[in-house]
Formats: sequence, structure tokens, C-alpha cells
Amino acid sequence: MPTEAKRETVAALREELANSRTMIVSEYRGLKVKEIAEIRRALRKQDVTYRVVKNRLLRIAATDQVAEALSPLLTGPTAIAFGNDEAGTAKAVLDATKPYAKIVRITGGVLGDKAIDADAVTRLATLPSREILLAKLAGGMQAPVGTLASLFAAPLRNLGYALSQVAEQKARADGA
Repeated sequence: MPTEAKRETVAALREELANSRTMIVSEYRGLKVKEIAEIRRALRKQDVTYRVVKNRLLRIAATDQVAEALSPLLTGPTAIAFGNDEAGTAKAVLDATKPYAKIVRITGGVLGDKAIDADAVTRLATLPSREILLAKLAGGMQAPVGTLASLFAAPLRNLGYALSQVAEQKARADGA
């Protein structure tokens, strides 16, 4: 029979899983409680939640596709970071666990409902954040539109120059 505390933990994990697009799974074997608290504080500043979880309870809380992606990553003592910015979450986790690199081992992650390995988490951390990528995309889309607008305006502008030259020549011819 599951206890009330376990039911609450599963409910909290379900809510966390539903509200997160990115999960980075790590093995924390050998960390002290104080060190885990330091990692949590560092991640909280980046809007990332870091929880030490029981693998069985996390498997129960996960839905079909997410459970399938998470299951192979849940071995040994597991801590999981929940976030919404894929690259930002990966970078925050790697930065927060850097002082404990010999102890904490990133085992992988889940983006949406797709599993990624530890190397992919490291590569993901090198990407710019979602906001920067969207700004670059918008800038890239705006540049051709601006060029097109100037190309459409050029014939009209050239016509204006030609008419002003004709008017000047006519004024000179009338004045001479």
C-alpha cells in the first residue's frame, strides 16, 4: 500500500513533469546534503527546479512517452532538473554542478518526450537560449523584407531624381 507521503510525491512529480519541457537527469552519489542545497539554490536563480527523486516514484508519475524516454536514465541515486528553456536548463545544470564534476554525473535528459544522452546535454548547453535564437530568426527574416522594400522603392526614388534633373535643366535653359 502506498503511503500518503508517496502519493503526494507522485502528484508533485506529475505536476512538475507536466509543467516542464526539459528534464536533465543526473546521478548524485557522494554529494552531501549541503552540496545538493547549493546546487538547488544556484538552479533556482535560473528558474530550474532540482529534485532528488526515487526512481520508482518518478516512473509511476511519468506519462507514456515521457516514461519511455526517462526509464533508461533512472539508474542509481537520481536527481532531476526541471526547466522550460532547453538550452538554458542544460547550461544551468552544467554550471551548477561544475564544482562537483567528479561526483555528479549527467546521465541524460528528456526534451519534450524525446530522450537525449549526456553528450547531447553538453552540446545543448552550448546553444544560445530560446529568446536569443528567436531574436536571430526574426532578424534573419526582417533583413530580406527590408532589402525587398528598398528594391521596390528604388525605381520611384530614381524617377524622382530624374524628374528633378529635368526640372533643373529646364530652369537653366529658361534662364539662359
